[in-house]
Amino acid sequence: MKLSELSNFDGRGGNNAYVAVSGKVYDVSESELWQNGDHQGQHQAGTDLNEELGSPPHVRAVVERFPVVDHVEEPEPEKKKKGLFGLFGKG
Repeated sequence: MKLSELSNFDGRGGNNAYVAVSGKVYDVSESELWQNGDHQGQHQAGTDLNEELGSPPHVRAVVERFPVVDHVEEPEPEKKKKGLFGLFGKG
């Protein structure tokens, strides 16, 4: 799943509530602590929580209890555009 697609799973309007942590996408929809995609006013579903959670392992361990539904796709690297010289086989 691309991060841009993750935002569709914000837990609002009947959508499932998904969050991404360490490259995995977790379904937190069934948790009472994620009502309408909001986690106690601190986190919103449909987002990548890596920066928000920081590094404490106990925080990640809580998220990792939820079912994994997908993996985050790495964005494809941008292709270098060939300039005018690229047309003629020069660098």
